[in-house]
Amino acid sequence: MTLHDLVAILSASSDTAVNFVLPDGAFVPAHFHVTEIGRVTKDFVDCGGTERHTESCVLQVWVANDVNHRLTSAKLSQIINKGLKLFSTTSLPLEVEYDKGVISQYPVLQIESLSNGITIQLGTKHTACLAPELCRVELPIESSCCPPGCC
Repeated sequence: MTLHDLVAILSASSDTAVNFVLPDGAFVPAHFHVTEIGRVTKDFVDCGGTERHTESCVLQVWVANDVNHRLTSAKLSQIINKGLKLFSTTSLPLEVEYDKGVISQYPVLQIESLSNGITIQLGTKHTACLAPELCRVELPIESSCCPPGCC
């Protein structure tokens, strides 16, 4: 899902609840805050030597002790609108940063407008070798993943 998808759903909804669902099916506590919207750029070289570039829109979600706080779709829309000047396009992938013991970033898999509010389903991210033809990823884990000079 992209920032554009979220903006479209928020603009089409009435002022309603917003819920984040973690990959394990648990909900982020309803009194969460969205404390940041940001454009995250990553330039890197993979283990095969290929230069790469990624960009995403990241919403930071934080839970405080103010259990009566509720973020509505209208308020989330206001927060996003304040940050839109950071983006040259809204077609960037959407991710959510959330601290549940450790800070994790979750890709947004689905955004649904339901009768009880907007539900944002989060997925998981994993590391991976981006040059499997060079790094022989079929080797057992205890072996080196990469040939000499690769990594």
